[in-house]
Amino acid sequence: MTRIGVGLISAGWMGTVHSRGYLAVGDKYPELGVSPELVVVADTVEANSQRLVDRLGYARSTTDYRDVLADPGVDVVSIAAPNSLHKEFALAAAAAGKPFWIEKPMGAGVADSRAIAAAVDAAGLVTAVGFNYRHAPAVQHLRDLVRSGQLGRVTNVRVRLDADYSADPAGPRTWRFVKEQAGTGVLGDLLSHGFDLGQYVLADPVSEVSAITATFIPQRPEVAAGGVGHQVRAAADAPMLPVENEDWAAVHARFASGAVGTFESSRVAVGPRCEYSIAVYGTRGSAVWDFERMNEVAVCLQSDGSYGYTRILTDPSMGAFGRFQVGAGMGLSFDDLKVIEAALFLESVLTGEQTAPSVADGLAAAEVAHAADTSAQDGTWHTVPAPTGRTTFAA
Repeated sequence: MTRIGVGLISAGWMGTVHSRGYLAVGDKYPELGVSPELVVVADTVEANSQRLVDRLGYARSTTDYRDVLADPGVDVVSIAAPNSLHKEFALAAAAAGKPFWIEKPMGAGVADSRAIAAAVDAAGLVTAVGFNYRHAPAVQHLRDLVRSGQLGRVTNVRVRLDADYSADPAGPRTWRFVKEQAGTGVLGDLLSHGFDLGQYVLADPVSEVSAITATFIPQRPEVAAGGVGHQVRAAADAPMLPVENEDWAAVHARFASGAVGTFESSRVAVGPRCEYSIAVYGTRGSAVWDFERMNEVAVCLQSDGSYGYTRILTDPSMGAFGRFQVGAGMGLSFDDLKVIEAALFLESVLTGEQTAPSVADGLAAAEVAHAADTSAQDGTWHTVPAPTGRTTFAA
């Protein structure tokens, strides 16, 4: 077994999910012959990092992320901090020669993503970016339908990422609503997933976009101290502060192949919880997937001789499903998708081949988000730069 020492920067919910993902790799991917060891976790809130020492078995904790990068026992690093800190941590990891797994978006704007991608290229590192939805077995099946030509020539795609995590106007103004800390709103937080999902399923980069955005809840109360992720609360009698980025976005897109698409997202939708979906339409059929029904895909093929969607449950023939369950109807979870991501990252580290979603993929999504944000400001179509580096969405 090959030991790989893991260091974690930021011990919130996502850092916890990363850690559990590493621990499950040995069981779900025995052929990798890898034994991840949780070495050190860093968080500015000592109680957060100590929680992962106690619950998941990290050997030690620290309040300084530099201790993680300086530890000779750390071979790989996970970065699960707020957006505005990604650039500092990623550049430091690259300088230390540590392959890293970073959450999306890769910073508070496209400039951060470009700097991270450039540093990784210069260091010659493999990386991973948290585009977990592309790993769902149903998405893998949908992608296979596209690749095999069963849907015919793809004409258009529709991607939606609607959620209600910010639908309550009394919800506090966390860092996600502050431009300096988060950058864009749903364009980066949710639609970065959508842009990657569209490009991955079609194996086709977005080349041009036109967008409109809106902020429906313009003020929120000041956040109370403490709390993790979406669980923070407003302080009592808190002053109201401005929301600095968009609650909603809609994007028209052209792909390099000539296909067209729409991308829409809201963080304040009343009703959807995690309605993250993609629908692909072709000249011979179509297919639809929704994360709220993660373990099924609706397919209509002209070759079947009758129209109307057939509900297909995921099974061991699709993606990594068989590593987790033995038969159709026994579904995977969000955390299982992160186990797949952890395995792809560690495989990339072991082989030197980029198999996990890379920082180049993260930059490709960030470029689309940036072009859409610019379009929303000036009302014109904007060209998206062609992807560069070690992208995997078209592999």
